[in-house]
Amino acid sequence: MSNNILITCALPYANGPLHIGHFVEQVMGDCFNRYQLLQGRNSHFFCADDSHGTPIMIRAKENNMSPDAWTKKIFDLHIADLKSFGVEYDHYSTTNTETNKEEVYEIFERLKQKGMILEKKIEQLYCDHDQMFLPDRFVKGTCPNCKAEEQYGDQCESCSRTHETTDLLDPKCSICSNTPKPKQTSHLFFDLPKEQDFLEEWVQDKTNKQIVNKLKEWFKEGLKPWCVTRDKPYFGFEVPGHPGKFFYVWMDAPVGYIATSKEWCQKEGKDYRKEFWQNPDAKIFHIIGKDIINFHTLFWPAILKSADYSTPSRVQVHGMLNFNGQKMSKSRGHLIEAKTFADHVDPMYLRFYFASKLNAGIDDLDFSPKDFCTKVNSALIGKITNLASRGAQMLAKHFDSKLSVVDEECQKILLESKKLSQQYAEHCEQFDFAKAIQCVLKVAEMGNAYFDSHQPWKLIKEDPEKTQQILTGILNVFRHCAIYLKPFIPSYTQQVEELFGGDTLTWAMLDTRLENSSIEKYKYLAKRVEEKSIDKMIELSKPKESEEPIKTGKKSSYISIDDFAKVELKVGKVISAEAIPEAKKLLKLVVDLKTEKRTIFSGIKASYSPEELEGKNVVVVTNLKPRKMKFGVSEGMILAAGNGKNISLLFPDQNAQPGDIVS
Repeated sequence: MSNNILITCALPYANGPLHIGHFVEQVMGDCFNRYQLLQGRNSHFFCADDSHGTPIMIRAKENNMSPDAWTKKIFDLHIADLKSFGVEYDHYSTTNTETNKEEVYEIFERLKQKGMILEKKIEQLYCDHDQMFLPDRFVKGTCPNCKAEEQYGDQCESCSRTHETTDLLDPKCSICSNTPKPKQTSHLFFDLPKEQDFLEEWVQDKTNKQIVNKLKEWFKEGLKPWCVTRDKPYFGFEVPGHPGKFFYVWMDAPVGYIATSKEWCQKEGKDYRKEFWQNPDAKIFHIIGKDIINFHTLFWPAILKSADYSTPSRVQVHGMLNFNGQKMSKSRGHLIEAKTFADHVDPMYLRFYFASKLNAGIDDLDFSPKDFCTKVNSALIGKITNLASRGAQMLAKHFDSKLSVVDEECQKILLESKKLSQQYAEHCEQFDFAKAIQCVLKVAEMGNAYFDSHQPWKLIKEDPEKTQQILTGILNVFRHCAIYLKPFIPSYTQQVEELFGGDTLTWAMLDTRLENSSIEKYKYLAKRVEEKSIDKMIELSKPKESEEPIKTGKKSSYISIDDFAKVELKVGKVISAEAIPEAKKLLKLVVDLKTEKRTIFSGIKASYSPEELEGKNVVVVTNLKPRKMKFGVSEGMILAAGNGKNISLLFPDQNAQPGDIVS
């Protein structure tokens, strides 16, 4: 393998904190990079937050923040999560940078010069109510391919196929739940069919076999031009020479791989093209989930090739993370955030667990609390760490932590361990970390069998010199295990390095023995994981019940004027009202707030008819977080009084106008 390597994980999307499902990929990438470094190669690990697109606009609005402020907040959370799990990038950035913008513009210009950019008029879904074209996540409907419901307008999460918003069956606007209408607009397309011959040949040895077979189905159907622009409003980079048009997030996000490496190279005084992107000797690895294979195995390599950049040496695809055999669910508490996990269990245990299950295939991984505890406690602690605790503690007690020499029997074990290093390396090169971990366990099993056969706790009374040799041997076996574990649980290895005097453990040390020297006194390297810790995480991860309303009649329940000021009240005019046939209590209201129109679902059906409300002014709470309901998204609350049965709306004075602030 080349001594010049670039490794990336898919860019985490900046719409919320990372959860443990993200770390299947993050651990895979970090372990692969650390393995390359262990081999002494010039490997670099880059990534960034994917900070553009409609979901971020929606999430920022829900949190009453600008997209810029929201993505900055999420960036800081992601950095903290990655650090807590020991994921160490050479450089971590975001796609919302001037560097990325420059690269996107340059690649776009190259594609234009090559005749790879087409402009044509197409029909897009347009919402008359919100007066905007509906890009991607602003529209939901039924997938035209697999018929899965509640799918976004750009890609189905069920079958992973991409589609146009106009292909969706029974589409609904994500903002107001109204049915949008097709309307003509102009967009830019990347002429993907021109690169089909190249792609059919390129994919053959560049990704998992299962993915190649999947791609063959798409090639058989024939690739289609890929729309790379979206209409405003859109959080992203505006297209040069095309006012009101923005690059689709999947056009600028992968360019973040280039931009992030460029930012690092600029700090190091290097040329990112010569180092990686136009270097025929460099190796580029992308590690991604199977839900985004089309973007990384079709669009991205085709764009790179057309823009005269190096294409990936490998796109390694992994499966998704399930919880006890089920898809992860926030409602069940399965979607455990990274911080929640790190607050209760050392993340190195999850790294070890994931590594012990990761292979070169794309089958989903399963996280089972019981299996997690069993595997960590039996393998990492019971087999591997046991070597150190047994050997080091007895050495300290009887020999002042001084090593002697390794006997011939244990030298043979170390030789067998060294032979396993070739298998270990082959497994790591193929991302088959589960088999690499098995190699480590084989070494540990040989060491434990050696220790048990000599029973040094008894031998110490008869032959102290031989006992010291046994202990020296067992600690050398453990040192081999620690070297092999270095890519997988680096924080553990750092503790081992301290035990052995502070020297950095290297691959070359598999050829040496630690003899006639002293080690530090043993400190516990790992402790057993209890299932109750996972149970607590699950409980904390479940959606929290709404806070109880403030009680009256007690001084301690008073609120301050600052508390009241947090509630934003405005006058709104009801411009339309309709009953929801399927709902006993709800009316759907569209309210004019002067600067915008909101859809609000209100439980006043028993007290008011739609006709009574149209044209009336009402008081609206406008800074409540939008609530997704079966019938659509409710974007506020109408103030009313009553006991739940007899409800009376609060109507402002006749002089009040839509948009007026109530205070």
